[in-house]
Amino acid sequence: MLIPNLLLIAGTGTKAGKTTVACRIISEHPELRITAIKITPHFHETTPGLISLSEHEGYVIYEETDKANTKDTSRMLASGAERVIFAKVWDDKLENVFHEIMKLIPEWSPVICESPALRNFVEPGAFIIMTSDSVNKQKKLNHLQESNHLMLRLEELDDMELVPVRFDAGGWNYTV
Repeated sequence: MLIPNLLLIAGTGTKAGKTTVACRIISEHPELRITAIKITPHFHETTPGLISLSEHEGYVIYEETDKANTKDTSRMLASGAERVIFAKVWDDKLENVFHEIMKLIPEWSPVICESPALRNFVEPGAFIIMTSDSVNKQKKLNHLQESNHLMLRLEELDDMELVPVRFDAGGWNYTV
């Protein structure tokens, strides 16, 4: 299913720069009023600032309200995201939960989502795979690298004037 207004971000491991590039794009485009989404299969303890929007067996959806914390969702909000949604989801519920989240967002508004597994279900307008020299817990993304994507290195972000993506005509596109 093609979702042109979705920019999806994956990474080759932890600390690859997924949240860093999301925050950078959000801060580069404040006029877009971007909604940011972070989806994880890990059910960590809930932190302050998260308001529960929906909870069922296998998933919980929250809205982030705390800009001052150092967690990823707080960083997205502090970067200027209009709204930040955070979901803890079992893999077998991912596709349905994503569609539930999208119902919370105005149609055609720009969305940035950090979720490698989501790429197995949807075709985003743009897809970024982040890598870094300091990646922890290397992930095999060979099957994802076969799809149309933009590969960026965390260490090169500071040298870029702008991340090479843009949102126009209701969708994300590459500028390279």
